[in-house]
Amino acid sequence: MTSLGARVVVAASNAARKIGQSLDRMGASMEVCKYTERLVPSTRFVAVDGVSPTVSPYAAFVAPSASVIGDVTLGQNSSVWYGATVRGDVHKIVIGDNTSVGDRAVIHVAKIQGDFPSVIGSNVTIGPGAIVHAATLKDNCVVGPSAQVLDGAVVESNAIVAAGAVVTPGTTVKEGEFWAGSPAKMVRKVTAEELQVMSENALDTLELARMHALECSKDLEQLAKDDEAYEDATTRDPDYWQPTDQPVPGDVLGQGSPGLIFDSVLTNPEEGLKLQQKKKAAGKA
Repeated sequence: MTSLGARVVVAASNAARKIGQSLDRMGASMEVCKYTERLVPSTRFVAVDGVSPTVSPYAAFVAPSASVIGDVTLGQNSSVWYGATVRGDVHKIVIGDNTSVGDRAVIHVAKIQGDFPSVIGSNVTIGPGAIVHAATLKDNCVVGPSAQVLDGAVVESNAIVAAGAVVTPGTTVKEGEFWAGSPAKMVRKVTAEELQVMSENALDTLELARMHALECSKDLEQLAKDDEAYEDATTRDPDYWQPTDQPVPGDVLGQGSPGLIFDSVLTNPEEGLKLQQKKKAAGKA
């Protein structure tokens, strides 16, 4: 039989919970502009002179820390990764379908010295830290990490610019050529194996972008639920009852499936202390 003290604790907990929920609902009803707070709010999309970026509703991913600014068109299944900047402030930038702009990469345009947009085709991979400045990248090409393609340069289809290479202004990298060096020069032809890897990498990046888009779209409440589910999975004994997505018959006080809720400091103080010690040890590590 439940002790009097336990009944008092349960009753007080229920009362406190109901009061808290009532206060929360009252506060929500008084809000002028209702919103759902996100963990990583950012200004990913910025207008310049009244021109805002045009992003396909089917774009795979634009990272919270990326910046897409001004007259920019981003095609479907394309992605702009963490820390990347796509700045179409004095001219336009057009990015096709299934193209990825890697972490910390920069895409810009020219208007003062020359008049060049940046036009990037479909199935293009731009590596981390690369710079594409007022240049044209045609379909199915690769610009390696930290490489630079400068004003008026053209990289044709199925071509590769190696990591760290600098394609000087006005240069054309012909179709199917592999360029490297600073200034970049043709080294050889692209192999069939490299073309296959380019295609596979584009598909792998698209899959990864969709996963990141899903995670970055979660609000604080969903992240807390994910954290609780992870903690439950890592601490639950495999021989103990395992939770499912189905409703639990005979639910206790509306608390959900048996698990961490019953291993609280109220019923098992020693388990609570062990859990706190485990968290501290993990934090120090």
